[in-house]
Amino acid sequence: MDNRLSLKEKLLAELEKLQTKSKGSPVTNLKLDKAVAENIEQLTAELESLNPNPSPLLSATALLNGAWQLQYSTAREIRSLDSLPFGLKVGTVYQVIDVANTSFFNLANVKHPLGLISGFVKLTASFEPAKEDVSPPTHKRINVNFEKRYLAIEKIVGINTPKLNPFKVVPGRNPQGRIASLDITYLDETFRIGRGGDGSLFILRKADDFVDKINS
Repeated sequence: MDNRLSLKEKLLAELEKLQTKSKGSPVTNLKLDKAVAENIEQLTAELESLNPNPSPLLSATALLNGAWQLQYSTAREIRSLDSLPFGLKVGTVYQVIDVANTSFFNLANVKHPLGLISGFVKLTASFEPAKEDVSPPTHKRINVNFEKRYLAIEKIVGINTPKLNPFKVVPGRNPQGRIASLDITYLDETFRIGRGGDGSLFILRKADDFVDKINS
């Protein structure tokens, strides 16, 4: 346990340094120094090997419940947030899981550096435990179905814009030719690591102060 806690503290310290520079937005490996990205990957892999809940869907589903803030990711969809149009910048990104209803949503706050526009993108989804073809089953993989994407502008030059919140709702885009999936590779009361079906990495911390936007 001591080794696990030490690794977790090292990884958290590394991520907190990067988060300070990014002002709360999730860090990606896109613009990181290669040595820093490799160190994060090594610390993550070592921590995953000491997962206190190796079969989270069997014995620790309650820990998944609630709001999580994304700290770091190598996923294409997160990396693409570095190049938003109109000078917009991504802020905090959350994932909120409702285990009882097997659903979750991702929410990315966006704003203009000069305060001209602020809003968010919200993606709703359902999930189910994957039917694994390995023996013994690992009970850590979920299959995901993305449902709706909400695009919202909350304020323009400081003025609330309720008619634009949301201004567009479109179907969620699922990958073609495969089922979107996620392996929960580390889980405790405050920290979670996941690996997407395409190999992408997601690192999140519990966010108990999160306030929902657009109940759906």
